[in-house]
Amino acid sequence: MKAITERKVGKIVAENFRTAKVFTEYGIDFCCKGAVRLCDACSTRGLDIDEVVEKLEDILKVTDQSPYRDMTLGQLIDHIVSVHHKYVEETISALKFYLEKIERVHGPRHPELASIREEFFSAADALTSHMKKEEFILFPYIKAMEDAKNNNFPLSKPHFGTIQNPIHLMEEEHDTEGERFRRIERLTQGYTPPADACQTYRVAFSMLHEFEQDLHTHIHLENNLLFPKAQVLYADLNS
Repeated sequence: MKAITERKVGKIVAENFRTAKVFTEYGIDFCCKGAVRLCDACSTRGLDIDEVVEKLEDILKVTDQSPYRDMTLGQLIDHIVSVHHKYVEETISALKFYLEKIERVHGPRHPELASIREEFFSAADALTSHMKKEEFILFPYIKAMEDAKNNNFPLSKPHFGTIQNPIHLMEEEHDTEGERFRRIERLTQGYTPPADACQTYRVAFSMLHEFEQDLHTHIHLENNLLFPKAQVLYADLNS
């Protein structure tokens, strides 16, 4: 096995989900930028790699691994849709309402609220479209591949060419939303409400933070678990 410093961040989290909290603590992106080696991620952020490795190794001593690793592709897809897609769909309307309200009330003193609202509204539209493409195009084909493998029957060619085409598109859209939420984090000063913030203001920032955290897990499960397994299965079926 490679030394942990040479391993990719996304793979480390894929094998033991508890390590995600260390990467979050140090601001290391394990979802959109999960293909980066740990040593490079630490170097880019000017982190003490020995300190990061020590915390990771404390977690890795525990044998408890990611609860998602042994899921079938179909089970993983169902989990993503029922937990993460559902969360996004159910949270968007409330967050839009709160962000519009605090901009209306506090905008004159905090002009950054207009940019925060615009960024989140753009994210909401993009994620809604993104999830539908997954639910109606990519995910059904992945499930069909798994059925073909399990039942030993031929699978028709997809209309989108190879499976790499929609996966590449989904990963690009993940990167776009990851960067968008990095901008939101900067605009909100790390989701820290100002001293004069009302309760609605504080709730809105807490919800934005929770939304970003859920999105990190959501993207990680797709980029680092679902998509690589689907690509391996596609290659196997077409060998």
